Amino acid sequence: MDYYGFYTGTEFEAYRYLGAHRYGDVTFFRTFAPGAVKISVIGEFSGWEEIPMYKVGDGNFWECTAYGVKQYDMYKYRIYKRDGTVTDHCDPYGFYAELRPGNASKIFEQSYKFTDKKWLSERGGFYDKPVNIYELHFGSWKTKVADSAEESWYSYSELADILIPYLKEKHYNYVEIMPLNEYPCDESWGYQGTGFFSATARYGDPDGLREFVDKCHNNGIGVILDFVPVHFALDSYALYNYDGTSLYEYPHSDVGKSEWGSCNFMHSRGEVRSFLQSSAFFWLNEFHMDGLRMDAVSNLIYWQGDPRRGVNGMTRDFIKNMNCGLKQRIPGIMLIAEDSSTYEGVTKPVSEGGLGFDFKWDLGWMNDTLDYFRLSPEQRRDAYHKLTFSMMYYYNERYILPLSHDEVVHGKATIIQKMNGEYDAKFPQARALYLYMMTHPGKKLNFMGNEIGQFREWDEKRQQDWDILKYPKHDAFCRYIEELNRIYLETPALYSDDFSRSGFNWLDCQSENLCVYAFTRNGGSGSVLAVFNFSDNELDYRLNVNNIRELKEIVCSEDSCYDGCRAEKTNPVIEDNTAKFKLPPFSGQLYNVIY
Repeated sequence: MDYYGFYTGTEFEAYRYLGAHRYGDVTFFRTFAPGAVKISVIGEFSGWEEIPMYKVGDGNFWECTAYGVKQYDMYKYRIYKRDGTVTDHCDPYGFYAELRPGNASKIFEQSYKFTDKKWLSERGGFYDKPVNIYELHFGSWKTKVADSAEESWYSYSELADILIPYLKEKHYNYVEIMPLNEYPCDESWGYQGTGFFSATARYGDPDGLREFVDKCHNNGIGVILDFVPVHFALDSYALYNYDGTSLYEYPHSDVGKSEWGSCNFMHSRGEVRSFLQSSAFFWLNEFHMDGLRMDAVSNLIYWQGDPRRGVNGMTRDFIKNMNCGLKQRIPGIMLIAEDSSTYEGVTKPVSEGGLGFDFKWDLGWMNDTLDYFRLSPEQRRDAYHKLTFSMMYYYNERYILPLSHDEVVHGKATIIQKMNGEYDAKFPQARALYLYMMTHPGKKLNFMGNEIGQFREWDEKRQQDWDILKYPKHDAFCRYIEELNRIYLETPALYSDDFSRSGFNWLDCQSENLCVYAFTRNGGSGSVLAVFNFSDNELDYRLNVNNIRELKEIVCSEDSCYDGCRAEKTNPVIEDNTAKFKLPPFSGQLYNVIY
């Protein structure tokens, strides 16, 4: 390993040196712990007796060798600290770990052989391609025992065999998985990690995850992993106070503790930057992940994520360096920012002063859109421009439109439940909402359960309510989402010029009293027209359609086959550049445009 690069924060492969590495019958253990007084390895291979480690390199690294170590053997580092305490820690660079509540690291050597060379050679170039992401929590999509995720999870390999056909049937071409680094508390969903190089043991061993990714690739599905570079779990057996000092975290609690009660990484330390960069590279390189969705990026830009505290220059520079280095090492990967701030240049290249992400979640669009659909039809007239505002700033960044896990938990209600009105009125509004989402510029992300119109908030301990598909309204809603996804993937006008001003054109964004919106999407040598009526009235609507000769309907959210009120398709009549529409209440229509 490059020691200078490690200390200066430019190392991306520290895991090849640190951690446990087997070479035949000999296993080398190495850890970075400059503040420790003494360290020993303890493990199954030694009967949990201490094997002393010795200082190597510049004296801040410790090493020992052990013989007869087997795959899956458990081990820990027993660290003697300057204050006289002794703590048994899991390996910060461990490649596998014991299932909670256990916390030992495990020896693991990769044996899985990937078969996705063709996929890897062709990925990338996604700005002008469709990106339709299904966000997933691995343990609660489906479980072996209904309504009980705990200890009844499918393995990585098993889930691939049932999830991939579902993704293909529903026309998703990416799956984004919530964090799979090892973590102690199920309720944290993986966002408070203890093993940044360990695929969680909840679903099997790391080669099982490799098999999952490989199977996805061989079925034309990209895999994005949620990555958490901001903070880590407080558990004393992991990174916290690792060598008796604040090695990974800030020494002062005013900036050392996050809003989630976890420890903030101290990104001003080169060793911490090298640790996180190596972790990011590890998931992309060793597991063939197609991209990373980085959590809480606003906390990497501003002190404690608060713009009033100012920009944290060290963390901002860290994210620039990491993104730039990952792109140089693995071309074709997708880097996504979950950023709630208005900081400019998140998706600009580092060479142009940006942060180097490919996409940013459009949380403004998400909040404004869901707020609008909560309102009564009367209130929507005054809030009309909540749905036009997104295009005022849209071209500042490259966006993904997310209806994510964050919007269906903690008392926020599910997507369909947020719709105004009683049960029956929520379905047509949700159908119209999703057509609006799929036609609005930007790539797409939908969280599991949203596609079946689930009314119960997501619970990581229970599988999705698949039994509701026996009810006609939910079954029809699911088939409608499937059809929208298909249309999106097969209609270049909806994605090929997502980030070009020529790709979108308002035809009506001033009909406040009607709650009607109309726009065209253009690209791939074609155009489509989307028209929406978000009021509760049926409307005879006229629209100036300059030079459009004919409109052929692609889909209407109120078609009877989706449990809507409209019995048959009708193409609008065009006379003197004016198209005449009959718009059902709470509806959206999409048309092919013929000039």
